[in-house]
Formats: sequence, structure tokens, C-alpha cells
Amino acid sequence: MIVHVVGAGLAGSEVAYQLAVRGIKVVLHEMRPVKMTEVHKTGFFAELVCSNSLKSEDISNAEGLLKEEMKLLGSLILEEAYKARIPAGKALAVDREKFSKGVTERIRSLPNVSVIHEEVTFIDPSTDEIWVIATGPATSFSFLSFLKEFIGENFLYFFDAVSPIVVHETIDISKVFFSDRFKKESKDHINCPLDEKDYERLWKALVEAETIEIESFDKKLLFERCKPIEEIARSGKDALRFGPLRPTGLVDPRTGKEPYAVVQLRRDNMEGTLYNLVGFQTRLKWKEQKKVIRMIPGLEKVEIARYGVMHRNIYINSPKVLDPFMRLKKGKRIFFAGQITGVEGYVESAASGIYVAYNIYRILKGKEPVRFPRETMLGSLFQYVIEGCVGDLKPMYANFGLLPKIRVKDRFERRRKLSEIAIKSLKDFLKEHPW
Repeated sequence: MIVHVVGAGLAGSEVAYQLAVRGIKVVLHEMRPVKMTEVHKTGFFAELVCSNSLKSEDISNAEGLLKEEMKLLGSLILEEAYKARIPAGKALAVDREKFSKGVTERIRSLPNVSVIHEEVTFIDPSTDEIWVIATGPATSFSFLSFLKEFIGENFLYFFDAVSPIVVHETIDISKVFFSDRFKKESKDHINCPLDEKDYERLWKALVEAETIEIESFDKKLLFERCKPIEEIARSGKDALRFGPLRPTGLVDPRTGKEPYAVVQLRRDNMEGTLYNLVGFQTRLKWKEQKKVIRMIPGLEKVEIARYGVMHRNIYINSPKVLDPFMRLKKGKRIFFAGQITGVEGYVESAASGIYVAYNIYRILKGKEPVRFPRETMLGSLFQYVIEGCVGDLKPMYANFGLLPKIRVKDRFERRRKLSEIAIKSLKDFLKEHPW
């Protein structure tokens, strides 16, 4: 039996890898670089198009717990992320190019994987082969048209924005300071301090700046975590100070105090030559971005390596069309994985690929598919996306609110206990249901 995987993003890469290393023949269909999307820049697998951070490793953080669970399942994405890691405090940030190249080389080296660079525009609904659709939020128009016709108008979507990236050597270091939150010194982040006058000028410029008009744009469809900075600014004069520009835990060593506000930059590649503006996702016109960015202390003459962009992210209304194993209810040979299912975030997307691969492998070995334990972050996340939400599905990322409740008052102790329960539960599950 051959398994076809459409899309070599984070989820598709996990599916292809996990099956191939276990002896299953996989055909990986990736249209890049023959046909590019509006957000990708290369033909490498698992290209990161937004932030270069895979978020926290701390097990008291939901993202950290999710990573620990994925390690138990042998995640390719995490293995390559650690190889391409760059300093970012408690977060797992990577050199984008090294990371994507690493994933690509690992998959291409597998004898059971055949890679076809082509745009898939349809799948025969009567197919006897297994197909995994992992085309992500930038699914091509032609394939999207097929999916809409095949599964019906059960599609939802939201708009997503990307932050600008600047060249390190063009930053005026005399006006900034290096520090992580609540740490004395670190090269992981550059902080541009703003006094009240600087902040008001920046806020006013953001509120008045021209934005790029996007077809079918609706502010209500903006995903909260990637909300454009100008939209945050328009929600109130102090919104940025208590949002992406919050100075909490960042003490300027020259004054010994927290600034009025801070624009923070995070290293974007291994060499430290590029930094991205944290929380500066935007749909401003490029000339406006340049104007606004150069109003920030230390960035007056900065060179912008990549401007922020905004695009429509596609995802399906999974509760209506998928079963608990991410198979189409109307076509049990067709699975979905990744952000197109409604999971949100790099790690979450890769995790869904592992889940789908795990159950495809079981099916091909003559076993019944199984759900991951509800006590795990994996199990709770997929349960929510498939059947646990109320009303229309909104993209969901890992968070402790998804896990079953326990009676522990202290928040940090509760999270620690939930993590312990989750890890033990998954270990016990894998003893009973090994790969």
C-alpha cells in the first residue's frame, strides 16, 4: 500500500517521515518550487513562513508540554529544530533555512519516500489508496475548489499576518539594550526602549497609516495571536503598551528602570544577522512599514530584509467533516493533517501529522485506530478541534484550558501536576499501543 501525502509543510513532513521510517511507501506531493504560494520563499520542506520560534520549552507551559509529548512519539520536526536551534531564552527558536534544509534532507534520504513536485488539483473520491491532505493554510486555489465541491461549503478561514525582519548590522546599538524578560543580560533579544513621547508618535503613525486592502477582509476573522499591530493600536491608545510593546520585566541597564514601552526584536537566523520585530505582524503598505519602523529608537536607518505581509489562511470546519482520527466522514481513505484542520501553531501542526501517521500505520497493520489519551495535550487538542468546540470552529493552539480539570488552586502547581499526568498517561498509552 502506498500513502500519498499532499503538502510538505510541518504536518505533511511528519506524516511522510513517520510512515516511511516504519517501512510504509510514501509519495510526497509538493508543488513548491514549481508553483509557489503567496507566503513561501523556498522549495524546502517545513518552511517557516511566520515567526522562527516554536515557543516555550518549559513544561509548565502548554507548548512545552506538547513538545515533551511529541518527543515520546519521535517527532522529526523537533529533532531538526534542536539541530537548528539559535538562542532565544526559554523559547525554541531556529535558523529558518538550516531547519527547513534539515527536514528536507532527512525525508529525501529515506528510500521509502518518492517526492513529486506538482500541484495536486483533485483526488479521485473512489480511490483505494490512502491520501493525507496537509496543504496548510495556503492551499492552492485549484485544489481548494476541488475540496469545496467534494466536501461541501464547510470551509472557514481567518486572516494571518507576518512580522517584518531587519538587518542586525544596520541597528543603532547605542540606542538599544540586550535582555530577555526578567533576565539581566542576553543576546537573544534586542530591546528598543520608548519614552512616552516616542510611544505616542509611534501609536499615532500606526493608527493613521495606510493598509493593504485584501479581498473579503473582515476584522472579525482576524486570529487573535496574529492580529496586525495597527489593528491593536486602533483598539485603544494604551493597547500596545499592554500588548506587544509591554515593557514588563525589561529593565534598561542605562536607567535601571522599565521603559514606558519596548519594541522587542528576536534573532531570526543562526548567524544573528537578521532579527524579526516581535508582535509586529502587519498589513500596512510597505512604504508605511518603512516609515513606522524607522520611527523606533535604534531603527532609524535600519535595512528591512523582509516586509510584513498578510494573507488568508484556509481551514476546514473539522467537526462537521472529520471523524476523531482526522479522516473524512464521507471518505475513510482520505485524512487531513496540519493547520487546514483548525489546529493553530507550528508545533500543533506537526503534532497532528504524527497523530494521523500513527493511526494510518495502525490501519495498515490491520489494527483499529485509537485516540490519544484525553489527559494529554495531544489528545485534548485534537478532541477540541474534532468535536469539543461550541459553535463554529476557531483555530486552536495548545493551552492548559483544554485538559481535564483537577482540583489544585495554585496555577503553577496545577500546571505542573497536569503535565505530570499527561506525560505518564502518554507513556502508559504507548506501552499498550506502541508504534
